[in-house]
Formats: sequence, C-alpha cells, structure tokens
Amino acid sequence: MAKRTAVIDLGSNSMRMAIFEKTSRYAFHIIGEFKMKVRLGEGAYEHGGEISEKSMQKACEALSEFKNIAKSYKCAKIFAMGTSALRDAPNAGELIGMARKELGINLKVVSGKDEATFGGVAALNLLEPLEEFVTLDIGGGSAELALVSGGKITDAVSLNLGTVRLKELFFDKKNLNAAAPFIKEAFKSLPKNFKSKNLVAIGGSLRAISSAIMLSQDYPLKTVHNFAYKFQNHKNFIENLARASVLELGKFGIKKDRFDTIREGALIFLGAAEALNAQNIYTSGAGFREGVFLSDILRPTRKFPPNFNPSVRSLQDRFLQDDNKAIVKYAKDLFAALEPLHGLEGRYESELAVAARLHSVAQCLGFYGEHASSAFFVLNALNYGFSHAQKCLIAAIIAQNGKKNSDEFERFKNLLPGENVVRWLSFILALAKNLDANCSHKKLEFEFINHTLQIYGAKELFMAKENIKKMTKPDTFAICFA
Repeated sequence: MAKRTAVIDLGSNSMRMAIFEKTSRYAFHIIGEFKMKVRLGEGAYEHGGEISEKSMQKACEALSEFKNIAKSYKCAKIFAMGTSALRDAPNAGELIGMARKELGINLKVVSGKDEATFGGVAALNLLEPLEEFVTLDIGGGSAELALVSGGKITDAVSLNLGTVRLKELFFDKKNLNAAAPFIKEAFKSLPKNFKSKNLVAIGGSLRAISSAIMLSQDYPLKTVHNFAYKFQNHKNFIENLARASVLELGKFGIKKDRFDTIREGALIFLGAAEALNAQNIYTSGAGFREGVFLSDILRPTRKFPPNFNPSVRSLQDRFLQDDNKAIVKYAKDLFAALEPLHGLEGRYESELAVAARLHSVAQCLGFYGEHASSAFFVLNALNYGFSHAQKCLIAAIIAQNGKKNSDEFERFKNLLPGENVVRWLSFILALAKNLDANCSHKKLEFEFINHTLQIYGAKELFMAKENIKKMTKPDTFAICFA
C-alpha cells in the first residue's frame, strides 16, 4: 500500500508543499518538501489586505510548479489551503478563481480557528506524549494557538500577529518600540484558559530559533522536531536575537533567508511565552500541513489508535522482512526476569521493545554493518512520538549489540542514561536475538532464581547455546537451559 497525498500551504510569506506516503492504513512518512517565497501578504497590510497583481501571478506560478511536482510523484490527492493572507484579502476570490480555472486546483481558504486546530492535531499525534500544552504557530500574517488538555484539543484561536505584518507595520518604519506593546495588547485578547507550562513551537520562525539554540549548545542531534528546552535558560538569547541588527543575525546561526522576518518572530514568541506562563518549550517540525493530512486519514477522531506509532510502523512496512515479534516478547520477558539485577523498575522497557522491533531495519542494505546502519535509520527516520533522549537510547541499544563497550554514541552521552543502563538494555536485546537465532520462534519462559537465569523450553536451541556462551554479561550470573 503506497498512496501519496500532497498538501499545499499558501501563507502570507511562503508557499510550501509536503508529500506524504502511506505505507499502511495509518503509517506514513514524508517523501518530499518544497518551498517558494511568494510574499502574498507583501504590501497588503497597508492596503486593506488586498493582494497585489504581482503576488497573485507569483502564487499561480508556484501553484503550477507544485502541481507538476505532485503529478510526478503520482499523488492521488492534492489539498491546497490558503491561510492568513487569503482570509484578509478582499480580492481573494480572484486568486481562487485563477487557481481553479487555469490550474484545476481547488484552493480552499482556511479559517484562523481551523488553522490553529490543524497545528494542534499535528502536535497531539506526532510529538512525544504530552497531556496538556498550548501550540503556537507563527506565520507571516497571523499566529495560531490551540489548547490541548487531557489529550484533546479543547480550544483554538487565531490572532492578527504575523512576521510580515509586524515587519510592514513597525520594522520597515523603524518604529520598533511600538511593536512590543502591540504584541502585548494582541495577547490580551486570548481566552483566560490559555495558560500552560508547556508551549509547543510550530512554524518556520520558531524552528529557526530552536535551530539557533541547538547550534549555540553544540547539540549532538540535527533534528529540530521534538527538541525541548527550558524557556528561562534561553530567554536572553531570544531577546538578544529580537534586538539584533540584520547584519548581526548571522552570528546567531540564523540562515540568510530568515533575516527579513526572524526578529519579528522572536518578539511574538517572547510575548506568547509571557502571556501563556510557558516554562517548557517543545519544538514541532510538524504543523499545519501534517495536521491537514492527519485530519484526512484519521477521520473522525483525528487521533491514532492507542499504542500506535506511525514512524515505527512505517519503518516496519518498508524495510522489515520479519516483524520480530518473538524477539520483542523475549526482550520484554527477559527485562522483567532480570529486574533484580538491573534494577530499572520498568524504566526504558518501551525503548527496549522498539529497539527489539527495529534492530534489523537496515538488513535490506546488507549484513555487514547492520547494527550501525539500523541505528542510523532510527536516528534519522524514527521521527514521530519520541523525545530526542528516547530516540538516541533506542539507536544506542541497537548499535551496541550486546558488546561491553561502544564509543559509537559517545557524542550523545548527555542525552543517554548511564553507561550501565545502555549496556544492560543492549545485552538483553542481544540475548533475545540469540534465543531466536534459528528463527524457530519457540515459546520460552524465564525465571531468575538463585542467581541463575533459567530459560524453559530452550533445550533444542543448540545455536543459541553456542552464541550465548560467547556473550559478556553486565553482571555475574549463570544462564541455564531447561
């Protein structure tokens, strides 16, 4: 099953398209992302929101190219959604008509509340699990916020606060002192229930700020999705960024194409964090486009089934020759049986189970270096539903492959639990793999008694016995086969 969907997001500043490929009913991955600076909102905020003829023409050109790309990817569906600039524009109908007549594209104008909800849907399903949070998606013309409580979206609002809007109203006029009071006043209109210690940062400006913070810390992972930090620890950095001149922005690790609107984004972010009483910031690489796609495939609940992870299942669908069920069961049962020795009290069991499921995900590339390749797959493709610490741990368990020492993940040591924890988890996975070395998937039972791991049902596992003799244990204990 490989069905592809393109989602086009026509904002005030940029037009973006993401192409999603389903690998089974709910599992998916992104196979392409495209961006063009259209500047639909350029000059509009001083002219009653009206879109210029030049901007309309550029938008149509971009839509035409995006349609050609979607066709070349054999997309079965194309969703084209217009946000703030189209909502505000009295002549939006003209662009919608051009898109339909000239390109056969049904361009839909999304309300501010719906735009905020789509961002909430993406964060709720694709971030590490959080029971309550507020999303903030800063675009060119508006900022969208969704309130999530008890694992459900309970409210959504849109404010006329966007980077391009602020640029034209304040920054271009060198009237920076008036920008902060304007932002503060806008956030006063938020419903009083919009308070949370957890703020989920969505959109290009906030991702750029997170990337800059990661760079300043020499952060070991390059993936911005699910990067989390304490707001107070980096508040000064964000304030300095907001006050910097354009010429100074490069020193903050900001890419050149963000120079024109990043300071505006930083100011809005600071205002939002203050208004929401935010303490913890979670960066989401998924936002509006993912929310549109998920709302289509997850109807009517807009939520994945319990205990379902789209990244794990997508990797399994695409690359695994076996579902590794026996190894997963052995690993979980061994973890429970050996608890008196490792003392982890249930911690990291879920990460061990995922490592057991995906340990052979790179087998398709070849046998040699399989462990390192599978760990690489995990670090780069296990995108949704896991924190950075969890992702690094799963990859480290796979890469170490039961060995006593491994320098491979030294650079991630600040994201990993203690060396002994990784060693124990890696040993358990290696033991589970050896118990299924002959692919017989036998029904085994485990018991730890008198400092001995008793393995029942394993008398005929001759290859397993040979392999296990060679293993280096993390502690002194015996292994017996009954």
